[in-house]
Amino acid sequence: MIFSSIEFILYFLPVFMLAYILTPVRYRNVTLLAGSIIFYTIGEPRYVFLLLGSILINYFFGLHVAGGKKAAGSVKKRKRQLLTVAVLLNVSVLLFFKLESEKVGLPLGISFYTFQILSYLIDVYRGDVPRERSFLKLASYVTMFPQLISGPLVSYGKLSGQLGDFIGPKEGSPQNYPDIARRCNARTIQSGLMTFTVGMAFKVLLADRIGILWFDVQKTGFESITTAYAWMGAVAYSMKIYFDFYGYSLMAIGVGRMMGFELPENFHDPYLARGVRDFYRRWHMTLGDWFKKYIYIPLGGNRQGEGRTILNLLAVWILTSLWHGITGNFLAWGMILWFCIVVERQLDRCELFKEMQLLPRILVWVIIPVSWMCFAITDISQLQVYLGRMFALNQGINVSLKDWQRALSDYWYLFGACFIACTPILRKVYVRFKNTFVGKLLLSGIFWYCIWRILQEGENTFMYFRF
Repeated sequence: MIFSSIEFILYFLPVFMLAYILTPVRYRNVTLLAGSIIFYTIGEPRYVFLLLGSILINYFFGLHVAGGKKAAGSVKKRKRQLLTVAVLLNVSVLLFFKLESEKVGLPLGISFYTFQILSYLIDVYRGDVPRERSFLKLASYVTMFPQLISGPLVSYGKLSGQLGDFIGPKEGSPQNYPDIARRCNARTIQSGLMTFTVGMAFKVLLADRIGILWFDVQKTGFESITTAYAWMGAVAYSMKIYFDFYGYSLMAIGVGRMMGFELPENFHDPYLARGVRDFYRRWHMTLGDWFKKYIYIPLGGNRQGEGRTILNLLAVWILTSLWHGITGNFLAWGMILWFCIVVERQLDRCELFKEMQLLPRILVWVIIPVSWMCFAITDISQLQVYLGRMFALNQGINVSLKDWQRALSDYWYLFGACFIACTPILRKVYVRFKNTFVGKLLLSGIFWYCIWRILQEGENTFMYFRF
């Protein structure tokens, strides 16, 4: 079950929200956990006990590794060893399913919930957050269905308060009833539904539509496309993966807000970036923050000279590649980006980039689509063919020289809409008019139009659905 499905939008979400609203405040975590387990079971009944078992085991790990970094002597050593065992156990399970995914399948959301569990254990060991004694609260954090499958990756410290820390009694309450940090009312539900609608529009009206061009390129065969058509396909896929992921993240944020949670933004106009480094500071920001906090900085970051920094970046990008997949194309994707980032660093050290304003931004639209082809095409031989066609390095077979013209005539308006949506223009218009009558009416129309499109064309699975 995905957010852009009729099953979720018209059945699961309304029923869950009704139950959530009717639940007394102090028991809403119970409803959240139950709803999240049902959500996961609908999508992945085989591995629901793997998820729950992982939470239970790591709950006990968290109780015993707490404060290990600040402990002394043998206690510190024992807690560090226990943390090492916990990390290795979680990573081993993730690697097993990555390696054996063709045989046993990849459990839904395992990459995301494993990383969230690891962040909790490490933060507890460091003393950044207190150990969680409430299994209900920890389980609610890990299984929270808005971000369980696709993120954003949120550290426990950022959500723990919203999951149950009391902020004092309600004024005027005859029962002196305590209220928790999150608020669920008409305002939060409306705001969340608006955000959800914007995300659904990006997913259904942009990602799914421009993705048809990439499907057409695949159907034609990589050997039979012109260079221009190959570049159009690469840009189309770049737009598809962006609006698919960005849209899904906005839907997650919207659902979370309906329940009173504030989840972090995951994207910030990445295609307006000034270089590849800047692009990945704006793309999937919560994953980037995770690798920075738990891998890059502990390795030394940029504090031990340029050579060591380059090696630390290499380690980060190798691990990032493995997180996405274990096939050679993902490693190629990561290595291309690592190389580009290293080159950019050297150009910055020579102060060459300071004199350039436009060129780094143009290069983003060249390098990123090329890198996405390494991400999209898992067969290395086919990847070589496609890149060869992009750069006219190999001769095509039965190539139609007007293929790109036909594609442009069919998709020009979608390319235009995607390029506009890559800028802050739509976001500024949304902020300006979202609370006006016209804005609400327009969003309502977009919502039901998306529903109609899903009914007509069926749902398209989120690209990160099984990572």
